[in-house]
Amino acid sequence: MVLLALIFFTSTIWLRQSSHATTEAVLHNLSDYYSEELNEHGLSPTETEKEDSEYYLHNQMDFVNFSLTKNNVTQMAIITITLFIMFNIYDMMMKREREMEVQKVEAEQSNKAKSTFLSNMSHDIRTPMNAIIGYTNLIQKEKELPPKAIEYLEKIEASNKHLLALINDILDMSRIESGKMELDIAKSDLIKTMREVRDLFATQMITKSIEYTVSTENVTNKIVMCDTPRLNRVLLNLISNAYKFTPEGGKVSVILKQVDATEDTASYEIIVKDTGIGMTPEFAEKVFEAYSRDRSVNNIQGTGLGMAITKSIVELMGGTIDVKSQKGKGTEFIVRINFPIVEEEPEEEIKPGENNEAAKINFNEMKLLLVEDNLVNREIASLILTEYGFKLDTAENGKDAVDKVTASKPGEYQAVLMDIQMPVMNGYEATKAIRKLDNKELANIPIIAMTANAFTEDIQAAKDAGMNSHIAKPIDIPKMLQTLEEVLTYKNK
Repeated sequence: MVLLALIFFTSTIWLRQSSHATTEAVLHNLSDYYSEELNEHGLSPTETEKEDSEYYLHNQMDFVNFSLTKNNVTQMAIITITLFIMFNIYDMMMKREREMEVQKVEAEQSNKAKSTFLSNMSHDIRTPMNAIIGYTNLIQKEKELPPKAIEYLEKIEASNKHLLALINDILDMSRIESGKMELDIAKSDLIKTMREVRDLFATQMITKSIEYTVSTENVTNKIVMCDTPRLNRVLLNLISNAYKFTPEGGKVSVILKQVDATEDTASYEIIVKDTGIGMTPEFAEKVFEAYSRDRSVNNIQGTGLGMAITKSIVELMGGTIDVKSQKGKGTEFIVRINFPIVEEEPEEEIKPGENNEAAKINFNEMKLLLVEDNLVNREIASLILTEYGFKLDTAENGKDAVDKVTASKPGEYQAVLMDIQMPVMNGYEATKAIRKLDNKELANIPIIAMTANAFTEDIQAAKDAGMNSHIAKPIDIPKMLQTLEEVLTYKNK
């Protein structure tokens, strides 16, 4: 900008001088011309006339000079004001940019702090919940419990599930807001997914006398690439809402239909319709907003996050979701979404007399090393695992686990169940140390994370550290047994 001002100033001075010289030359030429004309006609000017002419010319030159100077000063003033305005605009833009950079850094720090807080909160809440749910499951298996005790335990279990769902909703919403939710795309069977959803809610619907149907209309391409767990989450949220808001004797229908298809992509509609209490037009407009609750419904529990999470997942998948509802008559949610299609692989032919069912693992022959620093969690896991036939050895921290694996004979432990947050040495460090053992058979022992760190990045961190799988706390016993069976089956192949 300074260079620009200098150029303007120099050019203005040059223009002034050039104009002055040009004007002076023109006036002298005119004077000479008229003097010659007068001489030709015999009219020679006297000395006084010549002096008057010179004086007049000088006056005119002074006038031109003054006029040019005034115009140049005006021009310079305009240029100076313009440059001042430009400089102020530039300075303001730079200040705003610096403020935005500061705000960006502060937002990143805030998000990081928020993520750290949520991660710690998730871990700290899940740890005592693991004890509550674990002991509840163990007490329920006791014989000859009084009917009242059974009733109370069932209510505790229901409250546990509700509390865990609330925690998961809050954490998921926070991850969506911070842009950390990502899709895990894999091959998926849409028909199988719909069947699983049907079976999951069938008993609840029968108990409430709700007519429940799940159908797939004209689905030609059932094998697609999508995030199956996220799609399940969408379906579970929509159907559980329909179940909650539909009175006894009502109807809930779930329809999957293929609308269109190209060579690589197919369009689908998922329709969840109920004959429940419905929504007012005002609430229907904001049903997808976080923490929105219908104030006219007081006896239904929830955070008001389910539909916001559902919409976020659908949009993350590139789809749309719409709602149609009428108070007292029911609600209909319509999800429109496209999936890349995959050629369906032919099913393997089962030969007569051949047993293709995977051999079941005999847990009674398995010995596990349970690594857990929390005494209560260690006791719960031990009771559950020994009940299913496992033999156990325990370690209180990662260093103790590494020492026990190092001192063991190959095959003594079939797998290691490893907590993550522990004193002395955490689960990641212990896993990396085991993988570096000189004895390759010991170094390759299956290691499964069993931790309250349940985020997607926690699962990825476990894999990056060298772990074979991940079990989240509170422990879901069927999922834990399934994970153990998968890992041990793969090891024995």
